[in-house]
Amino acid sequence: MDKPEVSIVIPLLNESESLRELYRWIASTLQAQGLRFEVVFVDDGSTDDSWEVIKELKAASPDSVIGIRFMRNYGKSAALNTAFQRVRGQFVVTMDADLQDSPEEILPMLTQLKEENLDIVSGWKKKRYDPISKTVPTKLYNGVTRMMSGIKLHDFNCGLKLYRADVVKNIEVYGEMHRYIPVIAKRSGFGRIGERVVQHRARKYGTSKFGIERFMNGFLDLLTITFVSIFGKRPMHLFGTLGTLMFICGFFLFAWIGGEKLYHMYLDRPAKNITEISGFYIALTTMIIGTQMFLAGFVAELVARSAVNRNQYLIAEEIGL
Repeated sequence: MDKPEVSIVIPLLNESESLRELYRWIASTLQAQGLRFEVVFVDDGSTDDSWEVIKELKAASPDSVIGIRFMRNYGKSAALNTAFQRVRGQFVVTMDADLQDSPEEILPMLTQLKEENLDIVSGWKKKRYDPISKTVPTKLYNGVTRMMSGIKLHDFNCGLKLYRADVVKNIEVYGEMHRYIPVIAKRSGFGRIGERVVQHRARKYGTSKFGIERFMNGFLDLLTITFVSIFGKRPMHLFGTLGTLMFICGFFLFAWIGGEKLYHMYLDRPAKNITEISGFYIALTTMIIGTQMFLAGFVAELVARSAVNRNQYLIAEEIGL
């Protein structure tokens, strides 16, 4: 069997109602456009009959459907990371299973990626069918992410993205970092990132799996990925530097207080006890914190050098691989 040109990765949780319609839509669209494709469904611990539907689709289209089922719900990042290691296509598309992303966008995105020699084309749902309680925080979140990452995208969290295969094969996605794949890719050297306005369709079946807490989690994840990207391989450069500076400042303050005490004793002048001076406790605390930060950097350096692969997910069943 020839390798597919495009691999479509679809993470899902309890989306049995939409899967048949979604696959038919993908197949009819890409076949009409002459693209060889495979669809990788990752069932992230569904409790409905999503896996049975995937097996049904696999039986009907054995050459173009791959199914992966987790033992339990690990999250979207785990689903994407697992699928990324199994895809065979030259280009990789990620899209949601809720029919809000259109397969008709794939060919224009692929054309843009090739013509502009990009690593990633990210979708931008400029017109959204979401309540204001969701759209306003999303705009704020995207603005903060643009400012902190330096990547000029309007919609980081859009599930519809297109990648060259070597991008997804050389990045690690874990925790809730799926929102920041462009940031991770840029830090890994894949900095040619483009954007394209795509359709946002109203949800046809079921309900959203994400609540308002995702915005706070998203901001915390951004801080994490920024720190890990800069200092993940050399944590001693941050903690060691800060710890050393704090210790030196505390030491010099302590030396000043002690020197002043000795000077007054030399001149036989009355002087406060060192323990009665507030600066003594500031100096002592600063030196203790500085020492702790230095040791934290040292331990983090040891952990970073002996880290093992964290992405070990229990897969209950796979079909089509």
